Amino acid sequence: EAPAETAPAEAPAPNAEAPAADAAERPGQPYIAETHGDWALRCMRAPEGEADPCQLYQLLEDGEGNAVAEVSLLPLGDAAQAAAGVTVVVPLETLLTEALSLSIDGGEAARYPFSFCNPAGCVARFGLSDAQLAAFKRGRAGELRIVPAAAPDREVKLEMSLTGFTAGFDAVSATAQ
Repeated sequence: EAPAETAPAEAPAPNAEAPAADAAERPGQPYIAETHGDWALRCMRAPEGEADPCQLYQLLEDGEGNAVAEVSLLPLGDAAQAAAGVTVVVPLETLLTEALSLSIDGGEAARYPFSFCNPAGCVARFGLSDAQLAAFKRGRAGELRIVPAAAPDREVKLEMSLTGFTAGFDAVSATAQ
């Protein structure tokens, strides 16, 4: 019988953190550039020589601290019909026909249809008028309401803090220019 071959010993990694650092620097990787109150300036690494695109971002949690929805906003510029674009991602198995409901400081709720679902969740995209954006800036809190498909008689209400919103929107507007 031939002697059993022994596997060569693996050399220890020279720097175990290098792959993680390299991955964070690759194009397409998200990162938090700065925070403003309860809002974060979330950017995506762009190829070298290009500006990193950024959005204003907040992760919404239920009363038990579970992440339930993501809200992202970005300015649309002077040529757009809306002052800001909003993307809200909620869990799969949300009752899509009930739409997303959003109110600021207990005011009248606006309803927004869901555009599509993917493995990350169901997405509603909509624009904010100048007046709606002004309400966000002067408001204290927003409330998002969704309805679970498995319990259509129940509502899930999520508080969206507006602390830091104005400073954050100003910061994301500056990156977009």
